[in-house]
Amino acid sequence: MATTQANPFQIEAGPLSEEAQVIAAKELHETPENVAQSLEILRELIEADQSIHYETDDDFLKIFLRPTKFYAKSAFELMHRIAEYRDKYKSIFDNLMPDGERDTFANYNVVNILKDRDQLGRRICLINAGKTWDTSRVTNDQLLRCLYLIQLGAMLEPETQVRGIVVIMDLKDMGMKQVTALTPAFALRLIGFIQEAMPLRLKELHILHNPFVFNVAWGIIKPLLTEKTNKRTHFHSGDMASLHKFIDPAFLPVDFGGTKEKINYSGKDWLPAIDNYLDFIKKWNACGKRKLSLNVV
Repeated sequence: MATTQANPFQIEAGPLSEEAQVIAAKELHETPENVAQSLEILRELIEADQSIHYETDDDFLKIFLRPTKFYAKSAFELMHRIAEYRDKYKSIFDNLMPDGERDTFANYNVVNILKDRDQLGRRICLINAGKTWDTSRVTNDQLLRCLYLIQLGAMLEPETQVRGIVVIMDLKDMGMKQVTALTPAFALRLIGFIQEAMPLRLKELHILHNPFVFNVAWGIIKPLLTEKTNKRTHFHSGDMASLHKFIDPAFLPVDFGGTKEKINYSGKDWLPAIDNYLDFIKKWNACGKRKLSLNVV
């Protein structure tokens, strides 16, 4: 019997749980000594670089240090990649705020994030690119903006910074309209975001109900993926037992053979949670490549 998720979605911005602290120390080298040293080095690198601007408080810098296992130089390189990506696609991401995609989240059922974590404490993000994705109402770039906003919410959670995220892409009854919307240019933007410009630990990508035409398209995309991304991508077609080898059904909705309530992919429950962190999003939007000032004499 499906259980109901009565509690509203919450962004868990509090300190790490004891279990997550153990994981962080083991997998990310997050010890007091490493943290202090990495923060100092990263702060110095940022302050010496006039080409980018980022906040430099401890919590903000840990967003970049955790996915790079507290190697300050790697975190600094990640910051540069994010700045380059956002500058390259500034027409999509400049001043991105939840209000701009509120209608997409609430009414068009394309992206959501589950209230419950999985058995490993990872966040579960859902992408609906199947039949119910109305491509005449929601463009591929709007879909990407929604994913970007969900990423910002996940970045605020120390627990998610450590444990990572899992993405489920549902392609049920995908038709030619949806396939056509997944253009090569969009694929490059999406892959660039996931592999180069997302400061989160993507642990797994699960693709459900993948039709033949998508498999053909994936064959073209696959060479663009890193070895790590390829290894973490799993195709299940309609076999939910295959998905359950990775995610316990006790943490999945009935749509995926789980025991949680049925989903409709609407993100309206998530919006009030991110609305509490608009100041953070504004600060994030102000980060990135510095604008060159021309001094006219």
